[in-house]
Amino acid sequence: MVIEGGDVVEEKSFSTSLIATNPEVLVEYVESRGADYIVAPSGYGVPVTRGDEVTDPRRFAVEVLLLSSEEDLERGVRSGEVGVWVYSALARVVEHLVKAHGPRVLFIPSIVLLPTVPWYRKINRVDMGTADKLASTVLALHNYSVRESVDYEQVDLVLAELGYGYTAVVAVSRGKVVDGVGGTTASTGTLTAGALDSEVVAHGANWDRWDVFRGGLFHYAGVYDLELYAKAYERGEEPYASLFKLYVESLAKDIARALVSAPKARVVVLSGRYSRVELVRKLLAETLRGLEVVEATPLRGARVSKESAQGYALIGSGLVGGEFKELVEHTEILRACGTVADYLVHPKLAEFKKRVQRAYVESVVKPKLCAESYT
Repeated sequence: MVIEGGDVVEEKSFSTSLIATNPEVLVEYVESRGADYIVAPSGYGVPVTRGDEVTDPRRFAVEVLLLSSEEDLERGVRSGEVGVWVYSALARVVEHLVKAHGPRVLFIPSIVLLPTVPWYRKINRVDMGTADKLASTVLALHNYSVRESVDYEQVDLVLAELGYGYTAVVAVSRGKVVDGVGGTTASTGTLTAGALDSEVVAHGANWDRWDVFRGGLFHYAGVYDLELYAKAYERGEEPYASLFKLYVESLAKDIARALVSAPKARVVVLSGRYSRVELVRKLLAETLRGLEVVEATPLRGARVSKESAQGYALIGSGLVGGEFKELVEHTEILRACGTVADYLVHPKLAEFKKRVQRAYVESVVKPKLCAESYT
């Protein structure tokens, strides 16, 4: 997607399966556009970083942005796991963009890296909403301020992104992102099991990197389209009807949790693929009485691009002094610091924490560390 002066002037959508097997099509599209700046896939997030600040793009992509290892990717690709194929493809795209475009490439943070989220909410959290989810949230924040004709600091809302495999819920208070739950810490999702009972984790032997893509309601029933579950709910057809109810109730619980951090919020903005399922919006509105549930508003000119892609472009424009500079400054995105592993305190995670921190420090110039959390 390409934006100029705040408007979407060109966009193209690629299927996940295509990018997973042939990431070159994405690279070729980017190369053909000749953009001034490129906001690159940022995975689990990193403090705002330019491509020419990355000294080891492969390690940066695999270990910092994707929280994986070369061994994880090799084993996952051999197993045929689509999720890992996507990771492998994105690592190749990032590596190419950094090497080919250097200072024109921008990487952005995720929710857990923002200074506007109190540190105590980050304890033992990595995924409070990935960079994609931050992008969708910033888009919702901007468009809601336009809709209500208010300044950013007067915006209180909850963003719920309903993606194909994951959901995320993000709290915005006074125009600042203050809390969030990502796909693997949220309630049960479509592909991911969401937050797991530690007793379950303790008894699961040989967990693999790609197990985060498994255990959701799609795997329970073997049907991989939420709209079919919605139709089954209307017919009372089990087990799909109850699984659809699980999906909506789980989402409502995560939204209710977000309201603790953003108590003045009276609107829930839905984005992502399954925000278009009318029955999801209807049941959420019935469950969350007193709250307005609305579908995300796109940027001017957007027709097919995802909300996260629009948000990426919006943030990128603001970072380089463009149309959305004031928005980026208000959200304090440039003050993001550290790594997504900084707030892990469980002793079993100490080695993982050190590995992610070391990879970040050793793969970029002048890493932006958080003094209070980096050890």
